[in-house]
Amino acid sequence: MEVALLSFSSSISPLRHNRALTLTPKPSKPSNHPRLPVIRSAVSRSKKEETVETVKSHLENCHLLAAINYKGLTVKQFQDLRRTLPDTTKLVVAKNTLVFKAIEGTKWEALKPCMKGMNAWLFVQTDEIPSAIKPYRSFQKERKLEDNDFAGAVFEGKFYAPDNFKALETMPTRAEVYAKMLGALQSPAINLVSTLQAPAIEVIMVLKAYVKKLEDESNNA
Repeated sequence: MEVALLSFSSSISPLRHNRALTLTPKPSKPSNHPRLPVIRSAVSRSKKEETVETVKSHLENCHLLAAINYKGLTVKQFQDLRRTLPDTTKLVVAKNTLVFKAIEGTKWEALKPCMKGMNAWLFVQTDEIPSAIKPYRSFQKERKLEDNDFAGAVFEGKFYAPDNFKALETMPTRAEVYAKMLGALQSPAINLVSTLQAPAIEVIMVLKAYVKKLEDESNNA
């Protein structure tokens, strides 16, 4: 074993030399504990990924996705609002960047104009659009939340700005479409032509209703 010997010059006092030695920092031992910022970063990334997956799962059976400006709403107001919504409607609070990541490259990407401000996201998983929107409209009116309006929505790949929401809120119900279809089938051909000239969504619903009617008649035969 080699031994290093330290020798002191007679012109330098041991005390002065010791003071010089204390200025040299000792190498610190590596810590076995992970750094806290790393943990926080991992948790944050995991939470973001979970949010994106949640949005994607809600989109699987979604007919309409709407953004609601929720700035100023309290936690209690959110809880009260959720209680008024039907089971077929989900309300999610998520950052715009995470929602856009989930809808990018899909038909829901048309909602891009809403990617600003503070939004809550309404996932409507039924084709009864007016009845799904109505609970929020009633809640908004009762609480006098004029500033917390719909920022926009996407239905069948088309973007609806706030000024166009009336078209969504006045869409015929399934029962009304069935009645219209039956009336058209029992009336002269000109009425059927008039029905086919209606907005595409109404025509689709009419055709679906007619197919269902034929299936029911076939099953009962």
